Amino acid sequence: MIRYPAFDPPEYLNWKPDSEVLAEYRRTLEKIPERQKIIRALSNEQLLSLYEGLLRNRLHDIALKRWVKQGVISKSWLGTGEEAATIGPVHALNRGLDDTPRDFIAPMIRNAGACHEMGMTVADMLRGYLGTADSPTRGRDLHIGDLSKGVLAPISHVAEMVPVTAGIALTFKMRNESRIAMTWVGDGSTKAGPFHEGINFACAQRAPLILIVQNNQVALGTRLGQYHRGSFLAMSGVYGLPGESFDGNNVLDAYAAMKLASDFARTGRGPYLLVAETFRLGGHATHDEREARETFPADLFEYWGKRDPIGCFEYYLADDTMDLESGRRIRKSASLREKNLEVLAAIEQRVIAEVDVAAEEALRSSREHAPVPESAAEGVYADSAARRAEILA
Repeated sequence: MIRYPAFDPPEYLNWKPDSEVLAEYRRTLEKIPERQKIIRALSNEQLLSLYEGLLRNRLHDIALKRWVKQGVISKSWLGTGEEAATIGPVHALNRGLDDTPRDFIAPMIRNAGACHEMGMTVADMLRGYLGTADSPTRGRDLHIGDLSKGVLAPISHVAEMVPVTAGIALTFKMRNESRIAMTWVGDGSTKAGPFHEGINFACAQRAPLILIVQNNQVALGTRLGQYHRGSFLAMSGVYGLPGESFDGNNVLDAYAAMKLASDFARTGRGPYLLVAETFRLGGHATHDEREARETFPADLFEYWGKRDPIGCFEYYLADDTMDLESGRRIRKSASLREKNLEVLAAIEQRVIAEVDVAAEEALRSSREHAPVPESAAEGVYADSAARRAEILA
């Protein structure tokens, strides 16, 4: 993909595939037979859709970072380097692409890619940051969601979403619906009480909840080793639910792990814990990126920089035996690789145009649709049982 000196972390600017990292990437896909089977069954269309989702996620974040540098907004919370931990799991859900009932997600702000992959427009997501009257939150907050798309808006108290999502999952169980609810929490949020209350409740009720602990090695500005010992997967034994880890920088491993977990939960067997091992290539937000560089040694950034989830997946697709244009398997060759890179570049240009148009739409909204103070009192309470039923439908 195109690299942007003004916005990308330095490790990504001259990114080149590392042979050892790519060998590790492929070994990961072959390590667990059940996941390997799921990955091999993915169609050409699904593979390209995953790639497109990763690009859209990265470019959405770059649009926000551009606005910060231009003074349009003061700061933004980005998921640079963690995109696979968002896009892979979401693509394994029922996203309303057919007649299948839509699953429900509760992303963290750093999982912004989940919003557009569930059907929200990038323009609406950017409007949320600008606080426009026509944004999903009608100007109230930059934490956005859309219940009609199965996206519950997050709050800053990340762990609080675990019991909320467990309650949504329990609703699906009580209605005998083949739907699941899924949420992410950061490694730091596993230390908050609501996380444990929510996971215990889901286990006791055998609710179809998938919980992803997104271990990006740091809680705000506190390194993982300063507040945690042992494995996050140990919680699966404590609470009595299955647990697995996946490579949070490998979108295919993330997809396959989530597919197995969702199949488990969807068939009435209760919740499932997943742990995504990844790294945040930046600060808690754009205002403290220097602090992030001072928090960790440079070689850690170098290690994870080689594992750019988009670069690795791009190389994997281009160097495979799949002809990305026709969807047929053919003999690997240099000409096939060049042809595949052209297909991927065309997707990238389409997503760039989409995000550019979305940014212009959002900026126009900021000029033409400022919220009025009186609107703060609207929609504060659910007005009827019928409305509550409509929200969860």
